[in-house]
Amino acid sequence: MEKSPDRLEQLKTLSALLREENTLALATVDEQGEVSVAPLFYLVDENLCLFWLSSPSSLHSQNLKKMPRAAATVYRHTESWIDIRGVQMRGLATVVTDRRRRRLLIKSYSERFKLGTLFLPAISRCSLYEFRPDFFRFIDNSVGFGYKFEFTPENDDTTLSNSSGL
Repeated sequence: MEKSPDRLEQLKTLSALLREENTLALATVDEQGEVSVAPLFYLVDENLCLFWLSSPSSLHSQNLKKMPRAAATVYRHTESWIDIRGVQMRGLATVVTDRRRRRLLIKSYSERFKLGTLFLPAISRCSLYEFRPDFFRFIDNSVGFGYKFEFTPENDDTTLSNSSGL
């Protein structure tokens, strides 16, 4: 099936923003319905999954253990409404348990955020989370006030791996 050039460009734009930024705001909910938001450094992979390290005792980690559905947003810092640009996501967050995969992701994470050896003891006590978005909404006011596009991976077989260059 031929992929729409527009859809591929949208996915490249979404991917580029996720790769350029480094902090997500993660929203979780507890069993009573109370919502919490936490800022976290993250990595993104070629499938647009996001990864972060957190203490298992943090509020968002405790919430995810009981209710793994979450929402997240990544956006550019700006002082002007016309420059608002970001991605809203919903999906499932799980702990990465495969040791080899965890080791490789933590190596990349440590390199990206220049953690060095000082953080090794803290990292060893952290859980590595994977967030698999099942819904994306990209917003870019520089295109036009309220400009957005949405992407639901399960309903769209367009992927970045199908495109050339990423």
